[in-house]
Amino acid sequence: MANTNTVIAPTATIARTGCNAIASRVDAVPGNTALLLRSYDSLRGQGAPDLPPLHSAAFTYDNALAVIALLACGKPLQAERIGEALRLAAMNDTRLRDTYRAGVIKGSKPLPNGWWDAERKRWVDAAHDYSGAYQDGTSCGNVAWAALALLALHDATGQTRWRDAALHLAEWVVANAEDARGAGGFDGGIEAYLLVPKKAWWKSTEHNIDLAALFAWLARTDAPGGWATQARHARDFVAAQWDASSGHFWMGTTADGATSLRTPSALDVQLWAQLLPNAPHEWQRALSWIERTNAVKGGFNFTDPPDGLWTEGTGQAALVYRWLGRDTEADTLLVSIAQQASPGGFLYATREPRITAIYSYYYRQPHLAATAWAVLAALDRNPYLPAGRRH
Repeated sequence: MANTNTVIAPTATIARTGCNAIASRVDAVPGNTALLLRSYDSLRGQGAPDLPPLHSAAFTYDNALAVIALLACGKPLQAERIGEALRLAAMNDTRLRDTYRAGVIKGSKPLPNGWWDAERKRWVDAAHDYSGAYQDGTSCGNVAWAALALLALHDATGQTRWRDAALHLAEWVVANAEDARGAGGFDGGIEAYLLVPKKAWWKSTEHNIDLAALFAWLARTDAPGGWATQARHARDFVAAQWDASSGHFWMGTTADGATSLRTPSALDVQLWAQLLPNAPHEWQRALSWIERTNAVKGGFNFTDPPDGLWTEGTGQAALVYRWLGRDTEADTLLVSIAQQASPGGFLYATREPRITAIYSYYYRQPHLAATAWAVLAALDRNPYLPAGRRH
């Protein structure tokens, strides 16, 4: 019995403290106005990050996850405040940006992220500065996550404004990223560097997993359009990236849209595919792959070779294990995750000072997305499906 309590206590603690940490950030702004949450706290565990591009950065993906997590927490009012900011961005911006400025939305849409440059003594918008230029892009995966959050709000409230905004985002993806090269699917979206947006010709398996989930969810609503067909289009691409000989997914394709990227390996691709409705049992072999290539003490790293614990990905793994009925493994990971709590309430993104991502690094600073994934795992909430659905 003592061992059971040891497992259950961190799981319950993560759900309680994670829900409260995210909700309290919303409640700290009085009223009922729309807002976006800052994605990171400082390396010290609380307060804004010192790095200017992150000081007020509200990543769209992080905030979408926060919406779904807050709904799972039973905190719909806080979820709707973030959701309304995403809805305004979806309906009123020329395209959904990967990042906006955290805080209250004072106009018709969120502001682009920016910061004060003390050395140059002027305000800098992310789109004008190389260090933050990525933030001005439009990743199809991030568009999908925003739309999934809006659909979760539609599912929770029945209000069509949420579904209509998700539909608008889905239509943008089809109009701007549908691709017939190679195995089809959808390309990466828009890359934006120093005010020069360009089409991202490469394709991401992760993005197409997100889109398959989004389109399948839309197909279950009364939204107009052939969304079941689009869901198959995205899912067929995902299936084409499955390598049966090794038992894992390639990360995506090169810019030719057809040649698979066989290295490096991305943890989230292997995990998120398991959460798709009616995912083939064969795909579960990818869990054996990550257990061989991405495992570290207490959890998983982002890529191989592993160099430290990635809290967000470990939370994703805990949810997948829970979803597949492997509760003991899920609980063990949540025990490890619980040790990454910061003084400000968010979970640290990493256990080590720095770990390797695909093209960048994660640092040991508190992260909204890591906290949201831990909440989803603790509450057994699949973000690809309406609440309560198993298929």
